[in-house]
Amino acid sequence: MSKQVHDNSQPLTHRQILVILSGLMTGMLLAALDQTIVSTALKRIVEDFNGLEHYSWVVTAYLLTSTAATPLYGKISDIYGRRHVFQFAIVVFLIGSALAGASQNMGQLIAFRAIQGIGAGGLMAMTFAIIGDIIPPRERGRYQGYFGAVWGLSSVAGPLLGGFFSDQHTLLGTAGWRWIFYINLPFGIAALVITSIVLHVPSVRVNHAIDFVGATFMVTGTSSLLLALSYAGPTYGWSDTLTLLYAAAGLVLAALFVWWESRATEPILSLALFKNKVFSVTSIVGFIVGAGMFGAIVMLPLYLQVVKGATATESGLELLPMMLGIVSMSIFSGKRISVTGQYRAFPVAGALLMTVGIVSLMFLAIDTPYWRLAISMLLIGWGLGASMQPLVIAVQNAVEFKDMGIATGANTFFRSLGSVVGTAVFGAILTEKLHDHLAEQFQALAQSNPALVQGFDPSKMAAFSNNTEAVSTLPPALKQAVLQAFVDTFHNVFYAAAPVTLLAFLFALAIPHVALRSGEEHAQARADAAAEALG
Repeated sequence: MSKQVHDNSQPLTHRQILVILSGLMTGMLLAALDQTIVSTALKRIVEDFNGLEHYSWVVTAYLLTSTAATPLYGKISDIYGRRHVFQFAIVVFLIGSALAGASQNMGQLIAFRAIQGIGAGGLMAMTFAIIGDIIPPRERGRYQGYFGAVWGLSSVAGPLLGGFFSDQHTLLGTAGWRWIFYINLPFGIAALVITSIVLHVPSVRVNHAIDFVGATFMVTGTSSLLLALSYAGPTYGWSDTLTLLYAAAGLVLAALFVWWESRATEPILSLALFKNKVFSVTSIVGFIVGAGMFGAIVMLPLYLQVVKGATATESGLELLPMMLGIVSMSIFSGKRISVTGQYRAFPVAGALLMTVGIVSLMFLAIDTPYWRLAISMLLIGWGLGASMQPLVIAVQNAVEFKDMGIATGANTFFRSLGSVVGTAVFGAILTEKLHDHLAEQFQALAQSNPALVQGFDPSKMAAFSNNTEAVSTLPPALKQAVLQAFVDTFHNVFYAAAPVTLLAFLFALAIPHVALRSGEEHAQARADAAAEALG
């Protein structure tokens, strides 16, 4: 293996760090905004394309490819440098955005969202890796608030912009919802300009071989399992041959991935990292938190728009408590970590807060007052804000500096994988249970008052699972029955999500505490890594 090392072990000043962060935050805003801007527009999109059964795949395709690409970005950035790889990710993201905005059917939209995800995976992975390069763990908390602000801006602006655009029938001669993708273009161009000017990052660069075989096993194995969970199972049945084939293929490919990585000279995901207890436990917690998080974020806009009758813009505004919770707790936890050097308590408290918030969502009803829903969302937001960044800090502090890119990419991979699995599983529960509850509600209505449903074809009930806009055209009694079916289905989703986040709390208790490295220790670790790379 040839070695090429570039290093500057001198600590950066606060001003230099802020200049670099401006470039990182611009790029990160792209990926963060696109996660939230789509949520409130999904209802309008699936109505235009008549495909609620593929509702979760608009999110899942994005998360799947971003997840699979994340570990690759870690290694590639070790070879070519963080800035070039970061800018490559921006370009791929913009290509996907332009294509997604021009999509003509659900299949095209899902495919182009997948291209977006490839770029988004690099934006997230490189942001955290660059932060790990330039900011000592003990001081990282003070800068956490800046990224909390980015998530806050995207969390507030995303749903609002998504709602505004989707509420416009046309805008400049184009369907309004398409602008949720086109708006990325000026932001992306700005990000390219800013990063070209300011993103000059001191780093240790060592040439690696890319483990394409391992990457292939990982991508195909993950895709097969997700196809079984979110497509074949709900569509054809869980005992159907196609479902079982997808699941079996996924498990076999996952086993091949582990076998190959244990023997590869340059594994894409080094199994040796799992000997580090901080890495292994935080990866498990990140996976579970990611799964529970998307169970709430993807479903709440649908509840607000279908059951409560909110417009897309109104549902974006009504999500504000969760977003404010993320920002406020992210800033608070960051400052406390910098002052005390203690990070372990925050993922523990965060997982518990998320669990309490999701449990409270089990009691949603058609007439639930907004203030009760707002409290639930605030609790979930606090939980997410207390969990996400401290987990990254813990991992980057616990691994050797030479493993910074790989460990950060791997940890981000597990959190994203949890998001993918969570979205697929909860989406499958939504589509599976909604049909059952619609049939139950119609049967109950027919038994209690046959006159109300006289002349109504019960087979039409299934149509409301694919086109929710038709619900508003129903007579009051039938409309109430359909809305109750949706509420009962959301209960099923949250029943499944609560034990997941409770499991995250139990694992968080097992996270070891490792003293956070100071600025001098961080600089010395970088110098040692550079010396080791030179041999």
